[in-house]
Amino acid sequence: MTKRNTQQRRHTILAWVNEYGEVSVESLAAEFETSEVTIRKDLTALEKSGLLLRRYGGAIALPKEITASGKDEQDSARKTAIAKAAAALIKDHNRIIIDSGRTTETLIPELAQKRGLVVMTNAMNIANRLLSLENEPTLLMTGGTWDPHSESFQGQVAEQVLQSYDFDQLFIGADGIDVERGTTTFNELIGLSRVMAKSAREVIVMVESDKIGRKIPNLEIPWAQITTLITDNNLADDLRQAIKARGIQLICAELHTTCK
Repeated sequence: MTKRNTQQRRHTILAWVNEYGEVSVESLAAEFETSEVTIRKDLTALEKSGLLLRRYGGAIALPKEITASGKDEQDSARKTAIAKAAAALIKDHNRIIIDSGRTTETLIPELAQKRGLVVMTNAMNIANRLLSLENEPTLLMTGGTWDPHSESFQGQVAEQVLQSYDFDQLFIGADGIDVERGTTTFNELIGLSRVMAKSAREVIVMVESDKIGRKIPNLEIPWAQITTLITDNNLADDLRQAIKARGIQLICAELHTTCK
C-alpha cells in the first residue's frame, strides 16, 4: 500500500466518521480489503492528529464542543493560565503526581523554579519534559502497559507501583466535569486515575471552563476525592456555585484568586 493510498484511505475514514458518527474496525477492513491491524493503525494516527476518538472496536467522531474550541490560541492561553495557578499550589520538596494529558503537560515549564520536587508520571512526553528542566526534579515512572490511545502507561503494574508511594498532590485533567458526579472521561481505562487519587493527599483537577457541565458516560474521580478544581474565569456563575456547594476549592486561573 503506497503512502498516497494510505492518505486517501484515512481521508475517507475520517469523512465516514464525521458523516455517520462512528465506524468499526471490522467494517472498515472489509470495505478497504485490508487487515484490521492496518485499520487500527489508521485510527490511531487520526486520533493522534486530534481528528477522532478511538473506542473499543472502532472510532467515534469528536464531540462538537471539542472541535469548536480545542485548537486555538485562546485554548492554549487558558491552559497556560491554569498551569500557572496549579504551580502556585506546589511547594518546594513536594511529592507530586502528574497524569497524562495536554493540560497537565502545560504544568511542566512552571516547575522550573521549584526545588527538590519528586514527580511521578505515567506519560513519556511529560517525563521527557521533566528531564529537560535545569532544577532536575526526581523523576518516577509508573511503568505498566503502554496505551497508545492515551499515550500513557496503564494497567495493574502501574497501579501497584503507585500504591507503594504516598504523594502530596495529584494534578489531573478531565474530558468533562459532571457537576453532579465529578470528573468524566471518554477513556474506559479509569483504574489508574482512581489509584492516583487515593495515593495523594490533595487531588487537583485542571480543566478549561467549557468542559464543565459536559456529561460523559465514564465517571473517573468522584467529587468526594477532589480537593481543588482549577479552571479559567469564563465559568458561568451557576456552575461556580454548584461546584463550591460540593465543598471544592475553586480557582479561576486568569484571576489568580479563588472564585468570588
